[in-house]
Amino acid sequence: MLQITPGESQERVKPRSLAVLDLGSGTFRLVLYHYEPGRAFRLMDELREAVALGEGLARGRIAPEALERGKKALRSFADFLRVLVPDEVQALATSAIRDSANGQEILAEALRLGLQPKVLSGEEEARLGVLAVANALPLRDAWVVDQGGGSAQISRMQGRQFLWGRALPLGALRLTEAYLRSDPPGRGEVRDLTKAVEAHLKRLPLEGGLPLVGLGGNVRALARLHQKRRRYPLDLLHNYYLPREGLEEMAEDLLSLSLRARQELPGLQPDRARTLPATLVFLRTLLRHLQAPGLWVSGLGIREGVLFTHLLPPPHLLPDPRAFGVENLFRRYPFAEAHRERVKALALALFRGLRPVHGYGEEEERLLKEAAHLHDIGMHLGYYEHHKHGAYLVLSEPLLAMSQREQVLLALLVRYHRRGEPALGGFRPLMARGDAKRLLRLAVLLRLAEMLERTRVGRVRGVRVVLGAGVRLELLAGEEPWVERLEAEKQAGLFQEAFGLPLEVAWVAE
Repeated sequence: MLQITPGESQERVKPRSLAVLDLGSGTFRLVLYHYEPGRAFRLMDELREAVALGEGLARGRIAPEALERGKKALRSFADFLRVLVPDEVQALATSAIRDSANGQEILAEALRLGLQPKVLSGEEEARLGVLAVANALPLRDAWVVDQGGGSAQISRMQGRQFLWGRALPLGALRLTEAYLRSDPPGRGEVRDLTKAVEAHLKRLPLEGGLPLVGLGGNVRALARLHQKRRRYPLDLLHNYYLPREGLEEMAEDLLSLSLRARQELPGLQPDRARTLPATLVFLRTLLRHLQAPGLWVSGLGIREGVLFTHLLPPPHLLPDPRAFGVENLFRRYPFAEAHRERVKALALALFRGLRPVHGYGEEEERLLKEAAHLHDIGMHLGYYEHHKHGAYLVLSEPLLAMSQREQVLLALLVRYHRRGEPALGGFRPLMARGDAKRLLRLAVLLRLAEMLERTRVGRVRGVRVVLGAGVRLELLAGEEPWVERLEAEKQAGLFQEAFGLPLEVAWVAE
């Protein structure tokens, strides 16, 4: 038997605003975050300009046309910031500006506009990428790779900490200019590029046996292409797994395409088409060198690394990234927190009382707890169909340290917390063995908990699960909860389908 106490709302604090300018070799981005230190963050806006500063890097200088594109983007960003006036602005310059003889022209323009840019060293850039991965994926040890336009950072994460990292002159624009001059690239060019990448990799202390994580726009572009090729049912890149054989197949098919044909590939931004072959060859060579079976995609990168240095005190690591991610989503769409806590407690009491029947463990218990936490976020869009709205919100963006399979199951639990026949539907290819039954059983428990809190005032103060030839669910309440009892009894058919036992619901006066 479990006694339930209402949850307490955390004190709200005024969010701060942070603008991060990522002056990359291929793309300039301005991202605007709102955040509450130690508690929550939210991406509010983003500007993106394809500047291709990496043009000319093979000769050591940024091309005049690229300089003008960069300055034009900076003027746009400065105008945006003058209007919005964020609390903090952090501008970061990377490989093209760092390595070129005339990168100072971009820095001078940024200073003229009042942007105060910082030129990151290769190690600083790698460190920020590792920090993002440490807070974004459920990994403690990994190789982390970020291929930009001018350089590629390869880093070692150990125990969620940055161990070491190197910036190599293997950016996609730089490699394209130096090696892949034909359209489409010739076999000899691809062979020479492969040898050049191998030569750099052999100088690093790289060993196999660890997961490989890729971040940045080039990696995400490849992952998106792979999803399109296999008609992937989920529109999320974060924590997507790109198998080595999939990348090998894409290289075999796409390296022979002309630039015009690559620009027409579904899911690929046109400005990525030129550098796609260089990214394919680089990643294929790296995977082969590490003998890695595939690559995990991080939707978070150096911009989020900067955010975490503002959000959290040193060492800037979330103690439990997954719990933070779930709470972070709820704080955007808060609704009836005391009710949420009572539903959560009831659902967990049912889960634990029925453990001899279902035999599930910590993974399912955590998933049920998270679904109870988020089950009503769809109320922000309206009462009708709020279970569907909530499921959409759960799938609308990355959830930290959660696999895509788990995120889909979480969304489906929210989807079926009040009505409908729980089913995996089009997401079945993402699921593991037993997930259809797992979804059904957990959805029934969440729905029962919701029905036992139907009046949202906490009349059912506890539940007792009595196992026998069937299941007797005893509701502990000061007065007979007619509404809650009736609504729970309506779930008896679905309960029997899920657990193979009849359900009886009874009131026990306290």
